[in-house]
Amino acid sequence: MRSSKLFIGQSLRDIRTEHELTQAGFAKALGISTSYLNQMENNQRHVTATVLLALAEQYSVDIATLSSHDHERLLADLVECFADPVFKGRAPSAHELKLATQNSPGVARALITMHQALRQTSDQLAELDDSIHRTGSLSEPTPYEEVRDYFHFTNNYLHDLDTAAEDLTKRLDPSARDPFDALSAYAEAKHHLRIVLEDGDSATLRHYVPGGNSLYLNKRHSRATRAFQIACHIGLLEHSSTIDALIASAQFRTDEAADICRIGVANYFAGATLMPYEAFHAAARRLQHDLMLLADEFDTSIEQVAHRLSTLQRPGLTGVPIFFARVDRAGNITKRHSATKLQFARFGSACPLWNAHKAFESPGQFIRQLAETPDGERYLCVATTVDKPSGGFTDPNRRYALALGCEVKYIDQFVYGSQLNAAAPEAYEPIGVSCRICERADCVQRAAPPLKSTLHIDQNVRKIIPYGLS
Repeated sequence: MRSSKLFIGQSLRDIRTEHELTQAGFAKALGISTSYLNQMENNQRHVTATVLLALAEQYSVDIATLSSHDHERLLADLVECFADPVFKGRAPSAHELKLATQNSPGVARALITMHQALRQTSDQLAELDDSIHRTGSLSEPTPYEEVRDYFHFTNNYLHDLDTAAEDLTKRLDPSARDPFDALSAYAEAKHHLRIVLEDGDSATLRHYVPGGNSLYLNKRHSRATRAFQIACHIGLLEHSSTIDALIASAQFRTDEAADICRIGVANYFAGATLMPYEAFHAAARRLQHDLMLLADEFDTSIEQVAHRLSTLQRPGLTGVPIFFARVDRAGNITKRHSATKLQFARFGSACPLWNAHKAFESPGQFIRQLAETPDGERYLCVATTVDKPSGGFTDPNRRYALALGCEVKYIDQFVYGSQLNAAAPEAYEPIGVSCRICERADCVQRAAPPLKSTLHIDQNVRKIIPYGLS
């Protein structure tokens, strides 16, 4: 397969600026002409293997980090923004948007943030009465959306916390029965913290009274969940300064967003503790990303495994780029991350043809799908359900679909790709991101017309979809 050309103009400028070099000096160090460097910095030419090797030798640049995935994710978000009718007739061309993400990623992110605020303001004007929207308190992105975007643009990988969690794992007692026992013993020995199991509120996973010496865990939940909660608490205790620095660098608008991010970062630390990077990375390859086998090997849940797979972005030791999402019965995506070109809709519901929705029809089974998105990219998609019982007979039982997948070129590295005919074009089901930006005119599951299309209505002809698209 022909590899895609790599345009890293912004990265080249950043490296040159960091070393306080002129274009002439930088070009000389790389062994190229100044004009050629200028063209590469402006993304008029792709970077060559010779230049990549020179960057590695002269400036210790990890070539693996010079990926175009960040630009692709940013481009997908930017394209969706300009699909909004507010830009009708004035939207930049695809080439212009690509140049913007490559040459000025900061400007592109700012545009996405502005558009998000615009959409939310429009929704509020449509849904809220004057007494609420006059306050202006809801015109900014919600705290949860801010945190979601933070993890999105860090590629869901936090190096300092990841390596700290790996170090903690090495200090745990290897003779312990499982991670719960090992982390309980560590918490007591290191922090004089007593782990107490209680019959508390079924919705409470853990609670701690500041200054106390007891961490209370709900015994109704699994040992894997309880181990995860102990690891979260240890992360908050031992790495508060690192977490504070990460949150400060994010420059959240509100304290609420910072508090939500602190929980998310602690959860990240817990996942990295239970599934240390190098060991998990090796096991994922050895077991062909089998969720059940990985969960057994690390004494975790398959949801924890699926989420951890989406964080394998360590420079020099990256895993297979995957997308991961957790979806509820109503189609709401409650967790999301994608290291692939497939990006989840920022607004609206997910495509109804995606196999994540089919998982609810066959609880506990693994549903496989070969899918193709409107841009021609092909994916292996896997979905299954998880149940989260929270109490007795009268308590509600939560059920979610877990969905993950990879670009089809990695299908041989996934056990779920066995016996699927990935070479047959007819094996792929057409899916989209969401109806509002999908341009397929012949989809019988369409819930809403695409924003950029003109509708054709014929009162004398009635089809399943009551309108035609230009």
